[in-house]
Amino acid sequence: MSIRRRKGAEPATSCALAEPPNGRTPSMGERRAWRPDGFSIIASVFAIIGMLTLLYPNIASWISQYNQSRIVSEYGLRVAAASLEKEAQLQRAREYNEGLRVGAVLEGNVSIPKSEGESEGTEGEYRSILSLNDSGLMGRIRIPSIELDLPIYHGTDDQTLLEGIGHLEGTSLPVGGSDTRTVLTGHRGLAQARMFTDLDAVEIGDVFTLEVFGEVLAYRVSEKKVVEPEATESLQAVPGKDLAALVTCTPIGINTHRILLTGERIALPAAKGSPAPFSAPTVPGFPWWALGLAATIIAIGLYIRWAGSPRSPRRARAR
Repeated sequence: MSIRRRKGAEPATSCALAEPPNGRTPSMGERRAWRPDGFSIIASVFAIIGMLTLLYPNIASWISQYNQSRIVSEYGLRVAAASLEKEAQLQRAREYNEGLRVGAVLEGNVSIPKSEGESEGTEGEYRSILSLNDSGLMGRIRIPSIELDLPIYHGTDDQTLLEGIGHLEGTSLPVGGSDTRTVLTGHRGLAQARMFTDLDAVEIGDVFTLEVFGEVLAYRVSEKKVVEPEATESLQAVPGKDLAALVTCTPIGINTHRILLTGERIALPAAKGSPAPFSAPTVPGFPWWALGLAATIIAIGLYIRWAGSPRSPRRARAR
């Protein structure tokens, strides 16, 4: 029997060609899937590395200040808990100051002052005075005019000056008193920490405070000068005066001279503009750099998503 095909009917083979082999029509998502773009990812990685490199000083400085503020807060709590030991420690410090005979010298071409002073007792005894534990923490210095709030440590070795401000052994301990000059020194120009970088911005008449074992001492800057490292007379005590000297190196990175600020003791109530005694640290402030970093990462993520997205025929032809 013959089979007749109706006029206008499609060949049988045409139906087989129109149907996919698996019998299922591919979805739009299957035909246009997101694919990572290698060039965009590499470019984005370099962009993030560049951003982190630019922000590193800000990030490292903020983290350093945050850690120092935490240390200062813990110091205040420990001093409050050691109220019975307070007077004994202060008395030992005054006796140490009585035993001092000469000032101190700052060697040339180095960033750390070196003491030539002598006092009764050994270095171990020095580090045990005004000390709550083995950390070497001695007190706290605040300079409101440059928003500085840092811990003070015994000594001026490299590791100490990376953590905070160092007290120069051989000079008066920061407990005040007639015929005394305490010398505090700090690094300047560190990428990872601020320290005394802005000390040159402090002006005559500005007030800074030292907090040591519950005592708050206020000093008004009376002299600001740049001295040779061998100018030891600038660090010696002056009869009848209660002085505090702040020292750092200059120019930054060369360290051939010293910025020397001298503050003269004033009564605390007269310290106009000075921070409230024993107040909590306010440094560091809000990390604005984090907003820029977050915005950059979000923008890069959106760019990678866009670069790997399937393009319409019109976009493809435009490329």
